[in-house]
Amino acid sequence: MTFNETSAIALKESFAPKKFLDFAMNQAVWILLVLAIVVMGIFRPSFYSFGILSNILVQATVLGLLAIAISMVIILGDINLSTVGTAGFSALSGVLAMKSGLPVILSILLILVVGSLIGLVNGLIVTKLKANALITTLAMNMVLMGALLAITGGTSISQLPDSYKFVSQSNIGGFPILPIVMFAVFALFYVIWQRTRFGRALFAVGGNPRGAYIAGINVDRVKIGAYVVSGLLCGLAGWLLSGYMGAVTSSFGSSYEMQVIAAAVIGGVSLTGGKGSMQGVLAGTLLLTVIQVGLAILGIPQTLITLAGGLMIFAAVLIDALRNLYNSRV
Repeated sequence: MTFNETSAIALKESFAPKKFLDFAMNQAVWILLVLAIVVMGIFRPSFYSFGILSNILVQATVLGLLAIAISMVIILGDINLSTVGTAGFSALSGVLAMKSGLPVILSILLILVVGSLIGLVNGLIVTKLKANALITTLAMNMVLMGALLAITGGTSISQLPDSYKFVSQSNIGGFPILPIVMFAVFALFYVIWQRTRFGRALFAVGGNPRGAYIAGINVDRVKIGAYVVSGLLCGLAGWLLSGYMGAVTSSFGSSYEMQVIAAAVIGGVSLTGGKGSMQGVLAGTLLLTVIQVGLAILGIPQTLITLAGGLMIFAAVLIDALRNLYNSRV
């Protein structure tokens, strides 16, 4: 064996640990998801039953849609804390209109329009008034949740027609429709992020707003568009959740408030903006849902499940920090 061949082999072997670290950092969420599924199956073999696995996908649908919604804004380097409030108020608007005689299909369209308009307001305040995105969307969420509580009077609006609940509660060949909607939306936004001018502009603005502006990208228009799409997705999530619950309650969707951030960040959407993938957001959504549903199946007290949720949010921030630190050194 020649000296050059020996050097090449040594060099190749020296890169092996780096390749492993690259893979572990880039695919950490998928690795954790597989480990979580394996561990849950060890402790409760029935975890692998069709009923439980399909229920996990159903439970993940609304969280997944809200995670995409918040990812649209996080990728810009901003934050949208009004996702749950937008979903709840949009659903309430459509349900009240439907109760007043508006046809179901138009009520659903109204939900989507209201969500989009809320996103538009957020986007205009952040871009045109140069307001802080965190404070703006936090205030918007408080206003919307307060309006939801005031209008419902602390009660539930139920007895929704079957046509309104059809997508949320029906099956196709024994498989729920909700996960099909979720995967379809994820596939659509994968294409948008990877294959469209708008998607490329999102990453450009999030990575370097000044550079994007110099390159001819209308930064404000991209940001407003992202907030509008985020609001639209929140409206879609609100419709599906209200249809699944068969009601709009005063605390509508409150359990998702912090989970949506965790799902996005664990999935690789960097809080600093400009980095992320739709498949990562999907993995983060499934990981959180598997852990929560799995702990409930194992009979863990609700208080500890809430604790686990808090730890997952902390882990999301930690993973994001470690990922950024590692990428800055390679």
